[in-house]
Amino acid sequence: MVNTILLVSQIRCPHCGHQQKENMPTDACQFFYECKGCHQILKPLAGDCCVFCSYGTVKCPPIQQGGDCCKANATKQ
Repeated sequence: MVNTILLVSQIRCPHCGHQQKENMPTDACQFFYECKGCHQILKPLAGDCCVFCSYGTVKCPPIQQGGDCCKANATKQ
């Protein structure tokens, strides 16, 4: 059985509630995300590797694949 990796996640801002669908990178984690609604810079919550794991409807691709946290490869976007 092959698990399908989802590459789109909907991020919900904890400050203003704005929701935005975003494509997730497959080669690194996204550590920063600017909310399109209130322009706050989101960072992962403690224990999460990226903003998608903290605020998204879908975890990042490395986590979906059952891999380790990708903190070592975090990108600052």
